Parts: sequence; C-alpha cells; structure tokens
Amino acid sequence: MSLQAKSETSAPETIEAELPEGTVLHLWLKARHAGGEAKLFVAVDGRDIGEPSTRRTGEFEFFAVTLAKGGRATLSYDATSTALSVAYAFRPETVMKEGIRVLHSDARTAAPDVPDGYHFRPPFGWMNDPNGFGRFGGNAHLFYQHYPHEPRWNTMHWGHAVSKDFVRWTHLPMFLFPAAHLSEKDDGRGGAFSGSAIPGTGPEGEEIRVFYTEHVRDRQPEEQIQLSAVSRDGIVAGPSETVMPLRPEGLNLTTDFRDPYVFKGPDGRWKMLLGSRDRQGGVILLYETANAQGADGWTFLGIIHREDGFGMTAAECPCMVPLSGKNAETRWALIFGLLTSRDPATGRRNLTSVTVGGFDGRTFTAEFEQELDFGSDAYAFQAFVDGDEPVGIAWLANWSDFSKKDDFPTTMTLPRRVLLDGDTVLTPPVAAVESLRHQLLDDTALAAGKTVPLGTGAVEIVLDLTEPGAAFDLTFDHPNVDLGVKLDADGLAIVFDARTGKTPPRYVATGAKPSSLRIFLDAGSIEVFADNGRWTGSKRIPGFAAARSATLTGAVAEAGVWQLKL
Repeated sequence: MSLQAKSETSAPETIEAELPEGTVLHLWLKARHAGGEAKLFVAVDGRDIGEPSTRRTGEFEFFAVTLAKGGRATLSYDATSTALSVAYAFRPETVMKEGIRVLHSDARTAAPDVPDGYHFRPPFGWMNDPNGFGRFGGNAHLFYQHYPHEPRWNTMHWGHAVSKDFVRWTHLPMFLFPAAHLSEKDDGRGGAFSGSAIPGTGPEGEEIRVFYTEHVRDRQPEEQIQLSAVSRDGIVAGPSETVMPLRPEGLNLTTDFRDPYVFKGPDGRWKMLLGSRDRQGGVILLYETANAQGADGWTFLGIIHREDGFGMTAAECPCMVPLSGKNAETRWALIFGLLTSRDPATGRRNLTSVTVGGFDGRTFTAEFEQELDFGSDAYAFQAFVDGDEPVGIAWLANWSDFSKKDDFPTTMTLPRRVLLDGDTVLTPPVAAVESLRHQLLDDTALAAGKTVPLGTGAVEIVLDLTEPGAAFDLTFDHPNVDLGVKLDADGLAIVFDARTGKTPPRYVATGAKPSSLRIFLDAGSIEVFADNGRWTGSKRIPGFAAARSATLTGAVAEAGVWQLKL
C-alpha cells in the first residue's frame, strides 16, 4: 500500500527532507493511548522503506533506519495516535564534520531560539554533567548527561559533540543509551550516569573507551555500578560491560558509588577515581589497573581524599589533572563537587573544591585547597590534559535551582584552562574565546560613567582597574533579574536577584582584590574571570532574555565592550 493511500484516512503529520544515500535516521516514538499503536511511515521518493511501530506508552522507543537510496524522504504519522519526540539524520562517514541534521523535535523539547548565544547547549532536551571530555582522533569530544525528550531530568543518556577549538561545536548522534529495561517507563529510575573517556587502541585514533555509572533505583545489592563501553568509530558506543560490580567492603560507604574518572597516573598506569560517602562525609576512592586498555583488572587502592565541609554529603564528579608550576615539581589538582553543601556565610549551595598536592600514583598529599568558582554555577567540572596543560568545562547550573516540575534549559560554561601560579589555581577561559569578538561596541563611554547599549546582549566586558582592589559597581539593565558585578571591601561579587521575594545567596569571592576582569554575558548566563581566572564566578540566569545595557561607577583605567558571535 502506498504512502498516499495511507494518508487518505489518517491526515498525517509529514516531515520532508532531501537526504543522500546512506543516511541514517534516528527516531523516537511512543503511543499516545494505552492499547494503541504508534506508527511512522518512512518513504523515499514515494517508495516505502520502513514502518517503525511501538505500543509503548510510558517512554519513547528508539528506532534507526538506513536509507539504501537517496532522494526526497518523507516521514509521516498520525498525531492522534503517535507521538514523535525527536528525529534527526546523519551520514556516518561525514557526521564528524557535518553533524546531525535535526528533522523534528517537539516544540518544548527543541533548543531555545537564541541565535546569538555562544555557550554550548544540546540540540534538544535536557543536559547536565559533562562526561568524557577529551581529545580523540584530532577532535575535542564533549559527552554529557542527556535526556532527549523534554528539558527536565529523567532517564539518563549520553549526548555527544565535537570541536576543533572548544568553542564551536558540531552535534553528533546520541552516544550512549540507558539499559532497555530503564527506558520502558517515564519514571527516571536510572540510566547511564556520569563518567569519563580514554583513547582506545584503534589504528585510526578514533576508538574511544568510556566509563560510566549505571544507576538503577532500589537495585540490590548495588544501585550504582561501573560499566565500560568501546566506540570503534567515535560516533556510537558498543555493548557495555560491568567493570566494577560492588563497592569496596569494610568502609561503611553509602550507596553513593559513582562518576568514574579514568586518567593516566605518574607511574604510567590507568587510575580511576570514584565519588562516595561514609559516616564522616564525602570520600574519593582510588582504583588502578595494569591493563593497557583499562578494560578490566581494576583494583581498589584506598580512600585518596575525604571532605566533610559545609554539611556536604557525597563527593561527586571527581577529576584529577597534573599542573605545571614555575620551577616546581609536578603538582596535581583534585577537583570535585560537594553535594548538598551550603556555605552559611553566603547561602551558596553545592560548592566545588580544588585541592592541590603531590600524587605518586597511590597516595595524594594535599597542600592547599580553594573554591573553584565563587558563583557556584560551574558544577561537575571535568578536565583533561590537552597538549601541555589541562582544559576543563562544567555544567553552568546548580542543583539548588533545579525542579523536576519545571523545564530547566542549561548550558556548559566556557571552556577553561587550569593553571598553577604559586599556591593558587587559575581557571581563565581558553584562548579561542577571543575569536568570538565580533565588533568593538565601546572603549570610552562605559569608563566615563555613561550607559552603554549591549546590542544583542552577547558581550564581553573588559575592565582594567586603577589599582588592585579598586572599588567599582557595574550594573546591567536586564528585564528578568537584578544583575551586576561589584568590587568593594568585602570582595568581588556577582550581584544577582531573581525577584522571587526570597533573599538570594551572596555570590562573592571574599577578600578578592583583582586588577583586571573579563565579564561574559550570554542568554541565560554571566561568567566573571578576574586576574586571569584567579577568581572565577559563574551564574545561571533563568530564561533567555538579553541584558540591554551596562552602567559603570567607580574609577577604572580602561573599559571595553565587545559584541560576541559564533
């Protein structure tokens, strides 16, 4: 029966696109009514090539269709019986350069319309933690926690994108899927949680091995176990295998046992960090293997670090990278999130800590620690050594603002270098961020105290102060929030009030006395880098409205405003 004949009675929704031979379609369907059936008719130049169907109603079911011949592809379905969440197309041999082509996404699921935005966001659905951040086959790869069917947390998948410069990203097909039994119901019982990636052994340099936590609520004996999978082409993950089925015994750990971060230690062996919790607070566990591929043989070495500050529970999303210090032996930075922590002095929640010390492959000797981001909206920070120095990225959001009842679109932070300067960790933006400067909007008026329009609202503001710690107050005219950056005797602060009637936290780097600042505004975010990232602060702004103008009071030596554009 032809597609036209099917259409006579069902009056289908239709999606059409010209697609070449070898195109792969990824589709997600579910039935709208119990006992009903969802069907999607796929045709090329009027010839039927597939009829994916499902009776599942609780959660969308995934289908892949390959076009043996190119032509005018038509996807047709009856919207009264069939829900189509997402449909995208790609050619495996060119997807690394061309990316996926989104053919359809539900209006609520679709990425927000912010054409001038320059932060990374998914092409549809929900996003949180960065995963598997690294360089493979010449490209920087960013995997991330993802739920494709609505902008709310749910059953976890891994999304995927690649970049040459960490700033301009190409979206790739969904990389990692939750176990089939977790995808049958829309209840968020678990899925493929956070993890990391290392190079595989493929001859073309495209092979990637990933490690991740599979979480299944109320599973016995372990809710959280560690799995690994290999991608031969760097595009889609192969079957997963369990590499760590049980928590270490005798430590009185809670069921928190997650976020494997795998890296090469100073002794040449693969190491794995895992976040957990015992009766005293958060702990970070260390494992190692002599297996050159990291495929198996993982042995528990012990608790490498513990933290119980600010009322935290579990240590989350640990990562560890070597730092290059001037005229000093190698130091290592251990970075992790303090889940449920609260700073009583400021009211900020879910802080992120970086501790610097010596690491011999088995023992970490802490020397000093500092907060990674005073804005506290740079969570699940993950870094890797790219060439000579580490580069990291984080989720530009905070669990304290999250609600399962509300849509919560988010971005990643700007990618950041991780540097050591004496007893201080610096996290300035990567050099490629300067390539976003599209047009100089102002280099005199803001410094003179005049109000400066901010064009599209996607801007970088550069301030050079008359002396370290010189007070200033930079305010923005924003339609949804009270927003600004301020430096006074208390320190450097992002002034933020969402106008909810509740007293907001104070986002402040106490005692900071910088000489220069770079301030990045975008749809939904502000990031502040002072003295080359000596003090870094990130804050998510609800919604996507643009700041309209800026006004500066205080004595500054110079001030410039750049319009930014990808």
